[in-house]
Amino acid sequence: MEKCLLQQNLDRFVGQPIGDEVFDTFSKLMFRKHFDKKAMLAEAGKLCNYVYFVEKGACVSYAVNDKGDKNVIQFALEGNWISDLYSFFSAKPGIYMIQALEPMEVLMLNRERFEEACNLHLIERFFRKMMQEAYVDLKYRFVKSNSEEASVCYEVFVKENPQLVQRVPQYLIASYLGIKPQSLSRIRSYYQVR
Repeated sequence: MEKCLLQQNLDRFVGQPIGDEVFDTFSKLMFRKHFDKKAMLAEAGKLCNYVYFVEKGACVSYAVNDKGDKNVIQFALEGNWISDLYSFFSAKPGIYMIQALEPMEVLMLNRERFEEACNLHLIERFFRKMMQEAYVDLKYRFVKSNSEEASVCYEVFVKENPQLVQRVPQYLIASYLGIKPQSLSRIRSYYQVR
């Protein structure tokens, strides 16, 4: 029998099958919810009480600067986790917006249940490894976006995220890469001509 998306995600990060008993215990701590396109999963200034696992759909996490520009932090498609971890772990008002880009089905885990889940050794290991990988990826992206040409950053993004290129508006990809939408249009035109 094929494992569900969540169990595949857990197995991949842990580096071994977590087993049905641990998976069943963990999955019972979560609940499923549907969000319409453009719905807000989290809002800056409000407490973010959940971490979300995307079963279906796409969303974006961003901060808004004083000029009203969106600064994209993360995209999440099927099989990805997303949250405003600053708010989730500190219990302070959030600093990010999380918005559905498509209709979504998510599994949600609140702080209390998160702590309960971390009492399961393999689940605690899963979250530790997932957060380590996310931290390393964020640092790598920061260094590369500040040292590489925009065209190189876009080329790498397309290679590593082909689904995102098809499903996410280009202006959000430009924000994620730290470039202007007009620059991204020129870069995309160049690659289409090649």
